Amino acid sequence: MQRINERIIKVDNYKKFGALEMLSLRQPYAELVAQGRKTIETRRWNTSFRGNFLIHASKAIDKEISAFLNVDCSKLAKGAIIGIACLYDVKRYTSKEDFLADKAAHLSDNFSYPKYGFLLKDAKKLNEPIPVLGRLGFFNVHSSAEMPTITLD
Repeated sequence: MQRINERIIKVDNYKKFGALEMLSLRQPYAELVAQGRKTIETRRWNTSFRGNFLIHASKAIDKEISAFLNVDCSKLAKGAIIGIACLYDVKRYTSKEDFLADKAAHLSDNFSYPKYGFLLKDAKKLNEPIPVLGRLGFFNVHSSAEMPTITLD
């Protein structure tokens, strides 16, 4: 797992970092994405967004999935930015068989139609979580008042 720690980047300096989009994920999935262990995030909606985004851990923890994946819920951040990843493509799943073929990457067997897989790479975890309110879908961080400085490698 690669951790973020050297270079300082301000939210309002978006050109240096790239798109400052954020996506909220339930725990333990947010943690697994930040660690690079989950490389496909599944959604019922598609997106045209491509590029770097901030990984936001929602306040909700799926305790059943955490236990199944052997993740300690007491160590999971909630309601905070915990990492950065790059969404480089989207895969549309047209059948349950197609969906289950990628189970090792998305860690789910919950297929419903429609289903899209956001293909992720270059995930990095923040040294410390940054408390921020989440929202549905991809959303922008508009000002440094909404989010403090982030420390990166």
